[in-house]
Amino acid sequence: MLDFNSHFHLSMDWDWLFEFLKGMVKPVAALTVVLLAVLLSFMQNLGLEKEMIYSIFRAFLQLSIIGFVLQFIFNQDNSGWIVLAYLFMVSVAGYTAGQRAKHVPRGKYVAGVSILAGTTLTMFVLVVLNVFPFTPRYIIPVAGMMVGNAMTVTGVTMKRLRDDIKLQMSLVETALALGATPRQATLEQVKRALVISLSPVLDNAKTVGLISLPGAMTGLIMGGALPLEAIQLQIVVMNMLIGASTVSSIMSTYLCWPAFFTKAYQLETKVFSSD
Repeated sequence: MLDFNSHFHLSMDWDWLFEFLKGMVKPVAALTVVLLAVLLSFMQNLGLEKEMIYSIFRAFLQLSIIGFVLQFIFNQDNSGWIVLAYLFMVSVAGYTAGQRAKHVPRGKYVAGVSILAGTTLTMFVLVVLNVFPFTPRYIIPVAGMMVGNAMTVTGVTMKRLRDDIKLQMSLVETALALGATPRQATLEQVKRALVISLSPVLDNAKTVGLISLPGAMTGLIMGGALPLEAIQLQIVVMNMLIGASTVSSIMSTYLCWPAFFTKAYQLETKVFSSD
């Protein structure tokens, strides 16, 4: 009897692996189009074959790992795992956005705090309004979309703000000499950086559903949900992306100022000396 139970439990333990391998048949079949891209790259002498193969292999590995991690978290009845997963996403996003704005002092810290502030505030409002329940199945995918979007917008904002101030240093220094505060002296540069970084998010909202169906909506429809239900969720997603991105990008401009100016309200020239 003990041998039978042991064999049964061992069989159950490996069932998930068999199901996973069975489900990977279609993704592997989809590699055909990647091989076509590799072939075209070779024929055109683009030299992108290795990068294509590396990129798709890395994507496959990362998604497989995160799939197992999410499966584990979803089976746990502990909100601590939600917070841990969320902080991990914010940390990676902050590092990535900081890399984009590499000439901004403490750029990774600025980006991480900005993304954390924007996404946390947005998530808090959604949970309080009962738009989403505070469970891993809802919060982690939603947080991932917000963090990813805020990462892109924040990185562009920080880089653009620093570059614009560098190009117009004489104007900023003149304004400071006339008694303007750092915020007043760089108001136009801040506005320009925010408009440029947020425009793609707003343009996407304007054309959503007209040019292409967004990922969340497509996933729901392919999963069997009614189109009207998928649309309702997509509207929520668009709203939260705009909210989180706006808060994060504006926060990053405030956090950048201390690094751009001295305590005497003068430009920190060493920040703008490198290309």
